[in-house]
Amino acid sequence: MADQEEEDLRTALRMSMQSSPPEPKRSKPRDGGAPVESPEDLRRMKRELMAAAAEKRLLETSVSFPSPSQSPSPSKATADKNPVKSADSVRKEVDFGVKEGSSGKELSIEEANELFSMVFGSGVSKDILAQWSNQGLRFSCDPETSMGLVQHEGGPCGVLATLQAFVLKHLFFPNEIGKVTSNVPQNLDSGRLSKSQYVASDNFSSLTEDAKARALVKSMDEILFMCGDKKRAVIATLNVVGLNIEGFAKNEIIAKALEGLTIETGSDLQKILRIDTYTSETIALQKLHTALPVFQSRMGALLFLISALLSRGLDSIQADRDDPSLPLVTAPFGHASQEIVNLLLCGQAVPNVFDGRMDFGGGMFLKGISMSVEVGFLTLLESLNFCKVGQHLKCPKWPIWVVGSESHYTVLFALDTSVQDENELEERESQIRRAFDAQDQSGGGGFISVEGFHQVLREAGIRLPSEKLDHLCSTGFIVWSEFWQVILDLDKSLGGLKDSSGLMGKKVFDLCHFNGIAKSDINGSHATSGAETLVQRPRLTKLKVSVPPRWTPEEFMADVVVSSGPGGNESSGKDTEVTKPEPSQHAPLVDCIRTRWSRAVCNWVGDPPSIV
Repeated sequence: MADQEEEDLRTALRMSMQSSPPEPKRSKPRDGGAPVESPEDLRRMKRELMAAAAEKRLLETSVSFPSPSQSPSPSKATADKNPVKSADSVRKEVDFGVKEGSSGKELSIEEANELFSMVFGSGVSKDILAQWSNQGLRFSCDPETSMGLVQHEGGPCGVLATLQAFVLKHLFFPNEIGKVTSNVPQNLDSGRLSKSQYVASDNFSSLTEDAKARALVKSMDEILFMCGDKKRAVIATLNVVGLNIEGFAKNEIIAKALEGLTIETGSDLQKILRIDTYTSETIALQKLHTALPVFQSRMGALLFLISALLSRGLDSIQADRDDPSLPLVTAPFGHASQEIVNLLLCGQAVPNVFDGRMDFGGGMFLKGISMSVEVGFLTLLESLNFCKVGQHLKCPKWPIWVVGSESHYTVLFALDTSVQDENELEERESQIRRAFDAQDQSGGGGFISVEGFHQVLREAGIRLPSEKLDHLCSTGFIVWSEFWQVILDLDKSLGGLKDSSGLMGKKVFDLCHFNGIAKSDINGSHATSGAETLVQRPRLTKLKVSVPPRWTPEEFMADVVVSSGPGGNESSGKDTEVTKPEPSQHAPLVDCIRTRWSRAVCNWVGDPPSIV
């Protein structure tokens, strides 16, 4: 019986959404002698009719979705006595004013103003507000990039790229391998990490819509609970009646509610937001699944950001930051700040990307990343020596990284978890680098004091000849680049990395780069009568990455005896014929990759990968 009633309800809803809705009763008959309406009048009349029809549908279906305070639906006789309300009052009730059937609570006007000011500041432009209120969480329709969230314009890319990184994790790496340990050694004596390999499929076009929706909902749930210290998640949705309805009607209700809506003040936010708090991940998942059409609407990215901020708590957000007076969305272009990206990556809105915190004495310090993370972060700014990304973000649990440029965020990922495994050279380099960074109080400048240098030598087990030690210490401080060159020329018996074979450190692997902004792309061109047609779509570039076995790309391009071992990561001890790799290609993304694999040589087919 219940199934039949539900089917009848859905049939009625479908009929009510037809292009010619039934004529509602009018409070005043139309003047027969009135002039013919203009096209604008006809469009306005159609909107009024649709609003009235929507109100009628909601009243008739309210019995199926009662709230504790909701009274039974009025009878037809009672309803007929009430005149049809004006378009403005109908819009208000249908869209944001009716409380029946809505869950959660509204923000107070004070909370809404604080939230708006924290995100956008006081002098935000209408263009920036439009960018952030016109970006939904929707997947690409293109088969080759179907795993990616599409971005329409600049602004919310930090939110989309970070969420995209978690979506890739849930799409490609199943839960049963979720116990793979982080690739960051816990101490300097931990030895080589165990290698747990899993290779995901690169057939992105085979992903179903259900699988992508599940990955998106799981990602949102994971991030929100991470922001809430694993204790709670706050979900911000629209204060719209009818979100419990399934199917096409829900999308129509949401679209109608957002018609003509602009967000320009905290008061605007307060009118449309509905806030629900959950302590159960299962129940929160159900809520996110039900509200997915809301997050797919044009308000989706902003609603998810607000959910993350409220899950963390506005006071905690401000406490995380080094300068709480600045807005989280940066001027003049409206980009997401590093604090937003870090919040979604690790649950804390810290502004820096180094590990831990940097203490300057006198109670002054800067906050960085204090924990290992699921997905990581690389930035072009490190290659330009503007910052230093710590090991927490460089070596995440999964081989997925948000990539930052001066103006945009994209995603770099591997489908093979073994790219995170450290070979002998990388493990030793990481060990020495961590000891050096622990003594670096320059804000990532790459130099330490003589006293700190002696501590590094003790911790890393390095025995420098006296002449090299005196040379490095002669200026009163030690620079990483000079120290590293000495280590490369120092025999392994003294703690160095001198390798007469030139094979230590050789790696070959594949990476994928995804840029969610739709651009013309020849990589995905479709053949039409033998000709290529440019396609507007997000960009996906597959890269072949080789980490040279010698110390410079120039040496790598010289004749090198390579290993015949599987994957090329380790020498088998058996020499094979001399080979040369393909010439290196360059793009700004390569500079980002080299902050993770310092000697990487990259190749790709088609257009170079774009990080802007």
